[in-house]
Amino acid sequence: MQLQVTNSPFSQEQVELLNRLLPSLTESQQIWLTGYLFARQTTALSTASTELQAVSGESNAAEVISIASQAPVSREVTVLFGSQTGNCQRIATSLSRKLEEQGFQVTLAAMNKFKTNGLKKVENLFLVVSTHGEGEPPDNARAFHEFVYSKRAPQLENLRFSVLSLGDTSYEFFCQTGKDFDQRLEELGGKRLAPRVDCDLDYDEPVAGWIAQVISSLNEGAGSAAAGSGDSAKESSSSTTPEASVYSRTNPFKAEVLANINLNGRGSDRETRHLELSLEGSGLQYEPGDSLGIYPENHPALVDAIIHELGFAPTDSVAINKNGEQKSLREALLKHYEITALTKPLLTQAAQLTSNTALQELLAPGQEQALKSYINGRDLLDLVQDFAPWQLTPSSFVAILRKLPARLYSIASSFKANEDEVHLTVRAVRYEAHGRERYGVCSVHCAERVEAGDSLPIYIQQNPNFKLPADPDAPIIMVGPGTGVAPFRAFLEEREELGADGKSWLFYGDRHFVTDFLYQTDWQRMLKDGVLTKLDVAFSRDTEEKVYVQHRLLEKSRELYQWLQEGAYVYICGDEKHMAHDVHAALITVIEQEGGKSQEEAAAYLDDLQQQQRYQRDVY
Repeated sequence: MQLQVTNSPFSQEQVELLNRLLPSLTESQQIWLTGYLFARQTTALSTASTELQAVSGESNAAEVISIASQAPVSREVTVLFGSQTGNCQRIATSLSRKLEEQGFQVTLAAMNKFKTNGLKKVENLFLVVSTHGEGEPPDNARAFHEFVYSKRAPQLENLRFSVLSLGDTSYEFFCQTGKDFDQRLEELGGKRLAPRVDCDLDYDEPVAGWIAQVISSLNEGAGSAAAGSGDSAKESSSSTTPEASVYSRTNPFKAEVLANINLNGRGSDRETRHLELSLEGSGLQYEPGDSLGIYPENHPALVDAIIHELGFAPTDSVAINKNGEQKSLREALLKHYEITALTKPLLTQAAQLTSNTALQELLAPGQEQALKSYINGRDLLDLVQDFAPWQLTPSSFVAILRKLPARLYSIASSFKANEDEVHLTVRAVRYEAHGRERYGVCSVHCAERVEAGDSLPIYIQQNPNFKLPADPDAPIIMVGPGTGVAPFRAFLEEREELGADGKSWLFYGDRHFVTDFLYQTDWQRMLKDGVLTKLDVAFSRDTEEKVYVQHRLLEKSRELYQWLQEGAYVYICGDEKHMAHDVHAALITVIEQEGGKSQEEAAAYLDDLQQQQRYQRDVY
């Protein structure tokens, strides 16, 4: 983020000095500088308090600084993460390594692996957690979330803590799980060692700032230790192996497109692309269950319409990063900034750049429902058209936009079966809203403007929470309607390469058998070869009464429960809002009926499967 007078408490001269200095600092220099500011006298601490409030949006920065300078802090630290896709686990692992380098003894674990009866003994606790669905905890944070809000939760007067939360400001309950944990730990008597930081999709800088605050606060209380004494740290069962490749989310690989095929038959009202990308020369590898991140381009027609509406020139030069790198306005909007989603923070900043008071009125207290209604289904062009006249320049305009985030897709291939290749299943999203046709950014980019021979900036997103059983003989049950079937193609390719003997059962659904049966020939071959044991399908538009995958689960309830009793692993992939909830409810019904259990006992049975990692979901 480029500092400006409008987004910081600094003067123009100070902003210019800081923007020249900050990009040149190494990570260790940033940590040292943060610690130096914390150690300043009372007047300097007051200034630091103001800065911390600006970063975190909290009013308790003064409390944090006071705590940091109190009695010695234990050198034992617990870092817990709640992660659906793996981002929080990577951040928590990074924090743990940095703390170990500072001489702290670190215990790192997923929230569902942490023994809650030991919470009372923890003195330094750092939580890294995402928010899923409608303000809900990720699957591996649910049990811990329920515990701290239960009557069994202990008083935590000796606890010092801090929370980092990941979210998306385009969702109503932005970072809600992190806010919940932060509030509840305080209610239980805990004291913040560093303020909670809520991160949007472009989270690298705020994460680095939070980690620096955490380390500085601990060192202030515990006394700095020489770097490199981390060999006394507790071994973590949740640590991850560093990627061998130099390519990552912040340094994507330009992968050549080898094939781009429409999987839907003629006459279908859907378009689903099967993409095959080359990883040759990248060093990138992946496992079934991982995802691929693609940095897409916005639709050129939308970019041109926004520029035209504002009266700017496409060639106007703007900065695209904190280092001041310049690109043309058109290229910046095409490749670097989000223009298809509106958020409350964006509208709040935009309101300062227009003389149209209607936007201020929409943001006024009591107008939450009207604001939510306006944001839904609208994009940046709507905002520009609806609240003119604007008083801005190209630079001030892009300064209020957030970075264009990558789109994640479940990988549909096994690396063992397709070395140096990765396959994806991408359904093109097109719909009409507010009198204008709208496009899914990445899906339509891939469907309309990407051909064999082109390249896409990509990276591998490891997902340790959606993995095949370690035992290849364990039975697996896979529920994946539509594009949710993608990772199960990878699962079965992998098991075929390994020669796994475990049974496999796939539940697949879509609209029409003739036109929408994705990867039909693959499943038929796998059934013939014995790689896939059972296949049940549901095509909702082929019958008078709509039938979905959850109905097939209920129809097969006796055999399904038998597989569960035999140790089967259950995997769900696809739509979180409807399908995943319906399938979850169907599974509880199956367990209740076939196991002779109450609804509460059936729910507890499913929770236990989740604790054993025998019930895993990759839902979105």
